[in-house]
Amino acid sequence: MKEIITSRKNPLIQRVRAARDGREAGLIFVEGVRLCEEAMRGRVDFEFALYTTALEENARGARLVEELRGVCPRVLLVSDDVIESVSDTKTPQGVVAVARRPETSSGVIGCVDETPLVVVMHRANNPSNAGAMLRVAEAAGATAAVSTKGSTDLFSPKALRGSMGSAFRVPLWTGASLEDALRVCAERGVRTVGTSVSASKTHTEIDWTTPRAIVVGPEAGGLTEEEIRATDERVRIPMRAPVESLNVAVALAIILYEAARQRSFGEGKK
Repeated sequence: MKEIITSRKNPLIQRVRAARDGREAGLIFVEGVRLCEEAMRGRVDFEFALYTTALEENARGARLVEELRGVCPRVLLVSDDVIESVSDTKTPQGVVAVARRPETSSGVIGCVDETPLVVVMHRANNPSNAGAMLRVAEAAGATAAVSTKGSTDLFSPKALRGSMGSAFRVPLWTGASLEDALRVCAERGVRTVGTSVSASKTHTEIDWTTPRAIVVGPEAGGLTEEEIRATDERVRIPMRAPVESLNVAVALAIILYEAARQRSFGEGKK
């Protein structure tokens, strides 16, 4: 019979909660079947994983446990009560893992063979929105993403759920200052484009087939006038009155898919 952890006070369980709450430096908390699968595909370095007996009752769950045993030093059985005590969701799926935080650096800007298309998220403080932006960035073909100081942790539980695994695959630079992000873009020939409701050009009037970085501001008020002036160009998304703004993840998706359209068909600016 397999040994099972049933105590919420077990030191390992306490370490899981610390990782979940961002109190364990260098570690991240991964929860659920889909995210654990994505973490493995992203070659995340696992520390240990916990699962319940119910997980092995379906083929996908049983396969996940077997695959985790191949990449994770410790895969341990726990009670339902223990999983519920560490879960960050209302309906636990019976599996959580603790892994080492992936490394991020400024080297992701302009380090790829294809024409760079970078997303700069400045002070993005909503984890669900930040995760959604990462997901749309990957879907639309962005080559890298940057989050500045003051932004939410892209590897927090809510942000990871929002990105649905994109945080494990999109090359990232986290904790940058906006000034450093803009400077590195300039040094590597990547022109920065800020979003502003008062911009003279719309997002379709920019040539996105050249190296570009789209800079979006915080959800509440967007980029400041000073921050907008620091970018090379500015764009706006046309909107019918009385609507004045869009959710930042929606706005980013509109702009990135225009860039993807131009890049796919080589049309350039229209």
